[in-house]
Formats: sequence, structure tokens, C-alpha cells
Amino acid sequence: MSGKLFVVATPIGNMDDVTIRAINTLKSVDIIFAETPAHSRRFLDYHNIDKKPIKYNDYNHQSMIEYALNVAENSQSIALITDAGTPTIQDPGYRLVKAFRDNNLEVVPIPGASAAITALSASGLPTDKFLFLGFLPKGDIKKQNLLKSYDKDVTIIIYESPKRILKTLSSIEKAFGSERFVVAAREITKIYEEFIEGSVHDVYENLSQRDSIKGEFVILIKKA
Repeated sequence: MSGKLFVVATPIGNMDDVTIRAINTLKSVDIIFAETPAHSRRFLDYHNIDKKPIKYNDYNHQSMIEYALNVAENSQSIALITDAGTPTIQDPGYRLVKAFRDNNLEVVPIPGASAAITALSASGLPTDKFLFLGFLPKGDIKKQNLLKSYDKDVTIIIYESPKRILKTLSSIEKAFGSERFVVAAREITKIYEEFIEGSVHDVYENLSQRDSIKGEFVILIKKA
């Protein structure tokens, strides 16, 4: 394991959704980089992994990459984890991976949970071709233009927060019409897991009538 970077997927909700290989890797590496150490510590403690994670995020990535390369050159191993799911998907981890590859250092993926793939697998929408857009840009017009440009023969997958879910559903309706079929997956693998499906207008109405909206969303848009 010496001198390697392990990209380790962690659960997206349920703490038990992690592979045996991932647990063994996290127990064996010398250092763990985490997007939010306090959040990741709960997961590590749950699985009896007695290591204190070090913060690696958008704000300190330059200094931490230098540190990681020095560590690897001294034959120590590093694991990269994110708050939930597979690292480098909607987080700054790709810069660390690129730095290792640019320096001919080995990068080892440890696969596991991904919110986008998990939601797609249970959505009932076509899975043969899909497009992941992550979080859409802010601004209604920007969202509409981006969605229209990718409105092809694929299932579109996007992420959204509970605070912006209604605005994004409104943008989808303006871009594709009120009858476009969507699936909004909420709190995947957690106690209040929910898949809300129907026309984008109906899904919007469903959520807008609630006293509060909680949980991160994966929105899947059926192809035209």
C-alpha cells in the first residue's frame, strides 16, 4: 500500500452501505483526507476506524496536494474520502488524483455508493444512456439554456439542495414543458427515503405543498 492514493467511496446515507475492501483500506492507510473531517469522523467511528481525518477541500487543496505528494514519496499511503458517496464527483478531489498521476504515483479506486447511479437504478427510467450534470448553475435562464442544450436521447441526472429544489423544478418546467416526466429521489438510503415521480408540474406541486422540504435531491429527467 505504500506511496499510493486510494480513492474510497463511502455511504451516501446508511452507514452500512460500504464495502469490506473500503473498510480494510481505511484501516490500513497512513492518512485519510476528508472533505469535512467532523462529518467523516462519525462514519469512521461507526466502523471502528481509529484515525483522525485531515481536511482536504476547495480552499486548501494546493497546500494539501504538496503535503500528499511528500507523504507518498516517503512511502506512506493516503485515502481520499468525501462527505458521502464516491470522491471526485462534485468535490475537489480530482485535483489530488491528477497530481498523483502527473507525478507517476499510483491511484487505486475503491468503488462503492454513488447517489446518481443509486437513484437511476431505482427510478424506472431508461438506463442505457444517461447524462450527469451535477448541480446546475444559479439563475433561471442559465438553467433553462443548459438543460435545453442537453435535451437529447438520454436520461438527465442532476443534484439539488432542498433550498433550491422548487426553483430548479420550475426551470425544468419552463425548459421542457409541464408534462415532462421526472423522478425526484430524496434522502436515498436513509430512513425517510422517497421517490416522487410524475410530470414536473405534479412533482413541483407535491413538494410546494409541504410545510418543509428536507434532504438532498437527485432529479432524473426522462428523455424527450
